[in-house]
Amino acid sequence: MNLQNILKNLPEVEKPVEKKLSFGVKAKWTLIILAAFFVLANIPLYGLSNNALERFDNLAVILGTDFGSIISLGIGPIVMASIILQLLVGAKILAIDLTSAEGKKYFQGLQKLLVLFFIVFEASIYVLMRGLEAAPGYAGIVILQLCLGGLAIMFMDEITSKWGFGSGVSLFIAAGVSWRLFTALFQFIGPQGGFDPSGRVLVLFSSIIGGNTTGAILAAAAILITIIIFLFVVWMQSLKIEIPLSFDRIRGYAMKWPLAFFYTSVMPVILVSALEANIQLGAGLVEKWQGHATILGGFSGGTPISGLAYWLSGVDLLQATITSSFTNDMVFRVVIHVLFYVSFSVLFAAFWVKTSGMDAQSQAKNIMASGLTIPGFRKDERILESVLDRYIMPLTIMGGATIGLIAGITNVVGGLVAGTSFLLVIMVIYQLYQSIAKQHSMDMHPALRKIIKE
Repeated sequence: MNLQNILKNLPEVEKPVEKKLSFGVKAKWTLIILAAFFVLANIPLYGLSNNALERFDNLAVILGTDFGSIISLGIGPIVMASIILQLLVGAKILAIDLTSAEGKKYFQGLQKLLVLFFIVFEASIYVLMRGLEAAPGYAGIVILQLCLGGLAIMFMDEITSKWGFGSGVSLFIAAGVSWRLFTALFQFIGPQGGFDPSGRVLVLFSSIIGGNTTGAILAAAAILITIIIFLFVVWMQSLKIEIPLSFDRIRGYAMKWPLAFFYTSVMPVILVSALEANIQLGAGLVEKWQGHATILGGFSGGTPISGLAYWLSGVDLLQATITSSFTNDMVFRVVIHVLFYVSFSVLFAAFWVKTSGMDAQSQAKNIMASGLTIPGFRKDERILESVLDRYIMPLTIMGGATIGLIAGITNVVGGLVAGTSFLLVIMVIYQLYQSIAKQHSMDMHPALRKIIKE
């Protein structure tokens, strides 16, 4: 059996028969997948004796998972498959014509095959390198559970993409970050189950009452910075270029084709943050396996203290400044961290445009198929493509660099949750709102439609 036959026979979620699903159907499937995600995240692995990955809780947010649960792999296999395949196609190592329907289908099939490989590979690595250490005789059972959880995440992502709002990758990240943001604000239960006001809102009030000035300043600063980041990112999301279009057969009727400044949306940051998370996880697993730190990194309580993971990780400059623990090497760490996010965000943004049908050629075909043209220009797909090309690639580069810069900076200013995680959840929820408002406002309940439009 050749590769083409294998790709054609891979299991997949059936597409809906209707061209446009109703708001109710999409909302139903999105909520079902969201509920399933939280249920699976609370199912512990049977036969697990030691969870050495629980110290990487901040990375679990980016990977859309909860280490120690049946979905410990999270979106890691999906993201790694996407990163590798995009790099191979972008470097012309794999010659795939992404402008054709057959080429895109072939690309998607290869991506799914690569996801299946990484599910088995990562599940085996997690267990055999004792990141998720199985009890004696239970290694195979733990690996099997991880594989089943990885398959569940893969199909849940596919269901969300075809039947719900957005993608499962974005939904899982948003769910995890939202939960951790809530607990960061209002947590009052300690690890042992007793009362422990560790949420920043509670810490703020208790510090003021107890006269702890430093604690009050740290809590208030984290809350204030989180609010500022939220407002700034929402404002940046609204920036766009609008290209005027008109129907060639209906005179007097015109519309505008919006091209957002963040043209590739949140995907570059998801890929970069997942890449950083996998580097840190890999370094942690190698250290656990070897019994000592390596060039990839050394850790103390889940915090990188040496190696590549140390220099790529962010540092809380605000807390270091307030507590007078600032050191000179923090400046170099911040510069390297921000440059890493900016450069790779631009790289992944360019690859994403080419592999997801967002390039000028694909957009020109969509516009022409809708019967639209640019006023004052001859109705020719090549002309339309050249006009779009003036905006799409510059927006891709500038938007990718800007979102990488924002992500890198938010990681080092000290918010309630990791800066990248918070940036992701803001953009995902904002895009979800836009999707509902633009595409499905007509078939909502009148009261809900009024709220969304306002």
